[in-house]
Amino acid sequence: MTVYLRNAWYAAFWDADIPADKPVARTILNEPLVFFRKADGSVAAMTDRCPHRFAMLSMGQVKEGDRIACPYHGLEFGADGRCVHNPHGKGAIPEAARVRAYPVVQKHSVLWIWMGDREPDPARIPDYSCFDRAQPVQVSKRDYLRMNASCDLVMNNLLDTSHTSYLHNGILGGTDTVVAETRIEEKDGNVLIGRVSQDSAIPSMYRDLTPPEVQRTTKWNLIRWSVPSAILIQGGVGGPGGDPSQGWGYDGVHLLTPETDKTMHYHFAAVRWNLITDDVAENERIRDHISKMRRFAFAEQDAPVIEAQQRAMEAAGRPLQPVMLTVDAGMVRCRRLLERLIQEEQAATDTLNTQAPTQTLKPETTSC
Repeated sequence: MTVYLRNAWYAAFWDADIPADKPVARTILNEPLVFFRKADGSVAAMTDRCPHRFAMLSMGQVKEGDRIACPYHGLEFGADGRCVHNPHGKGAIPEAARVRAYPVVQKHSVLWIWMGDREPDPARIPDYSCFDRAQPVQVSKRDYLRMNASCDLVMNNLLDTSHTSYLHNGILGGTDTVVAETRIEEKDGNVLIGRVSQDSAIPSMYRDLTPPEVQRTTKWNLIRWSVPSAILIQGGVGGPGGDPSQGWGYDGVHLLTPETDKTMHYHFAAVRWNLITDDVAENERIRDHISKMRRFAFAEQDAPVIEAQQRAMEAAGRPLQPVMLTVDAGMVRCRRLLERLIQEEQAATDTLNTQAPTQTLKPETTSC
């Protein structure tokens, strides 16, 4: 089983995707979880398994008082995971009648969950304040895909934008973007990867974002990878050396979260900047067009290839070592940093107890 960095923030949902009156199930890092909205609008998360007979709490109901009721026998649990109501017998609540609760923070329109046992630090949530500064017309659909591939494979795909010249030819790249100047650095705990191609035709994703008189110009991607798997790709055209203040493009948000060792959650959106028109209707058209094109690129082009990669690796029946190219340098830098952090975390705790002790409830005596 894959070892994950647990003391870190993972994107669980777009905030708008959790309703006010229904629990929602989601597996993260191989842990089945249930999420529900509290009365103050914040969100609670806990293990999706009643300690009584192991029914899924996500099949139950959200109750007043920030509680969730098990569908099987009606036990109710507070947002801290403790059972607060037992409708049976004299209502005694065994000490072991609890589930693990996980810290959840809403920031930048994303619900972030902390899966570790250390004190969570909201300051470590990756910076996606581009959402906070933008007008609605600048922000594409906050989209989601569940992919049948490991989180690592999808992360590798995004950290290597050279593939856009082939897999997304004409949409995100082309023959003009095969050759590029690349730079890599670590800064403030992030890995930054820059890729700049000179004298490039404008890919169709950027055509509506660029003044019509601009036909050939600089094409660039500036990637920021944040621990453990949150990526921001500032993609644009124009501007010497990839200077966004002199060009046109968007901040591509890519939030990757392992579901299991072989499946993952992928949240994505784009925030445009340096708009070339003030016309609201035209900007809405561009926004919707970008949303559709990005989903096509990820769901219809990336996903089939990456999911086939996963199947090919499994069919080999043994660990495979890829042949590395220069375009893999950024991916390797991120992987080494993440592996080091996982090793440090593992060394600090011999055994990470992610589940409170489970105890069989003793039958209660009732009188008729």
